Amino acid sequence: MTVRTRFAPSPTGLLHIGGVRTALFSWAYARKQQGVFVLRIEDTDLERSTPESVKAIMDGMHWVGLDYDEGPFYQMQRMDRYKVVIQDMLAAGTAYYCYSSKEELDQMRAEAEARGEKPRYDRTWRPERGKTLPPVPEGVQPVVRFRNPIDGVVAWDDAVKGRIEIGNVELDDLIIARPDGTPTYNFCVVVDDWDMGITHVIRGDDHVNNTPRQINILAALGAPLPVYGHLPMILNANGQKMSKRRDAVSVVDYSEQGILPEALLNYLARLGWGHGDEEFFTMTQFVEWFDLKNVSPSPSRFDRDKMLWINQQHMKAADNQRLAELTAPFLTKLGYDSTQGPALAEVIGLLKERVTNLVDLAAQATYFYRHDAAPAELAAQHLNEEARARLARFHKALADTAWDAPTLSAAIKTFVAAEGVKMPLVGMPLRAALCGTTQTPSVDLVLALLGKDEVLKRLSHTLQTAA
Repeated sequence: MTVRTRFAPSPTGLLHIGGVRTALFSWAYARKQQGVFVLRIEDTDLERSTPESVKAIMDGMHWVGLDYDEGPFYQMQRMDRYKVVIQDMLAAGTAYYCYSSKEELDQMRAEAEARGEKPRYDRTWRPERGKTLPPVPEGVQPVVRFRNPIDGVVAWDDAVKGRIEIGNVELDDLIIARPDGTPTYNFCVVVDDWDMGITHVIRGDDHVNNTPRQINILAALGAPLPVYGHLPMILNANGQKMSKRRDAVSVVDYSEQGILPEALLNYLARLGWGHGDEEFFTMTQFVEWFDLKNVSPSPSRFDRDKMLWINQQHMKAADNQRLAELTAPFLTKLGYDSTQGPALAEVIGLLKERVTNLVDLAAQATYFYRHDAAPAELAAQHLNEEARARLARFHKALADTAWDAPTLSAAIKTFVAAEGVKMPLVGMPLRAALCGTTQTPSVDLVLALLGKDEVLKRLSHTLQTAA
C-alpha cells in the first residue's frame, strides 16, 4: 500500500501556523514512507473563501518549502462528483430528503434543551419500515440528510490519541446537501479522501468530533477507512488558544519578523513531537526520525524565545549569500541600499552570530551602508575633546596602513601602546565615530570591511563636524 496523506486548508484567511504544523507532519509522514502528499483546497464556504486566501496558502506553502506531489485540488471544481454520490446514496437509502423548516428545527432544539437533552434533529423525514412520512410541502426545497446508524458505537484507533469511541446515539442525521444542492463540509471531505485514496488523515484535534460522522459516511459508501491521527492544539505562552488578536499566527507574520522558513518548521516540529533531546535539526533529519507514535496527545505551548534560539542556530548554519538575499529587503525597508558598500554576504558573515532574526541582522548592518552620526548621548560619552584628538592622530596613522584585518589589528595595538591607554579608549570612540554605535564586532574586522577610503572619509567627517 502506498501511503497517501493530504493537507486540506480552507481559504478563509492567511495560512495559520497550526495549519503549517499539520501540513508539516502530513508531509513528513508521506516522505518517510515514500508516499504521496496531496494538497487540497476546501473552498466550499463561498461566503468566506477568497482568491486572496488561496494565494496566501499557496505562497505560504512555497515559503516554508513544503512541496506537494498532487494538487492543488479544489472542491468547487468537484461539485458534479459530489452530486453523483449524493444521488447514489439517496437511491441506496443511506441518505434521504428532509423538508423540515427552520422554524420546526428551532422548535426541536428548544424542546430538547427544555428537557435537558442535546439538541438534535428528530428524524421526522427519515424513512423507516412501516413508517408513514408527512406529506411533502409545496414549494419547499429539501436538504439531504445522511442516514446515520442509530445503535452501536463508532470506534477508531487514533494514531495520536489512542482508542476513541463515540456512541451513534450522540450523532445526528447530519445534512450532506443544502437546499440549493451544494454539499456540506463533512460530506465533501469523505468523498475527497475516498477518491484521492488518502490512507492517513493527519489533522488538528478540533476535527475529532467530525471523525465519527465521516467514518459512518465512508462505511455507508463501502469505502476504505483511512488511519486518523489528530494533532493537539498549539497554545500561546499563557496557555490560551492562539488568536489573531493576541499572537502572531500566520506564516506571513514570521516571514516579516525575519524568521527563516526552515527554523519555523524546525520549531513547529518540536511542538508536540520529539526525538530524544534533539532541538536543532534539518528537515532531512526530521523526515528520517518522524513517526506518529512519537507525537504527544497533549497541547503544546508556543515559546517565542525558544523559536528565536532555533532561528539563530539556523542563521549560523546558513549560507551567507542566501542570508544576504533574505536580509537585503529588510535593509531597503530601513532606507539603506545594500549595493552601496561592502558585499552584504561578507557583512552577514561578520554579524550573523550576534542576532536571532533577519530584522535585527539588517538593523546591525546599517552602518556599513550609510554613515549616521553618533547620537548626542553617545557622542558626549565617547567623543569628547580628548577622544577626538586621539582619533585625529589615529586618522594620520591609518593613511599609510595596508588594509586587511591582521594588519589593521596590529596597527591598532601599536597605536594603543603608543598612546599609553587601554584599548577601550581607542576602540569605543572609533566605533562611535565610524558606526554611530559602540555595539560592533571586532573593530579591525569592521575597518577592513568598510574599506580604507570610507573609514578615512568617515573619520574626517566626524572630526570636522565636532570641530
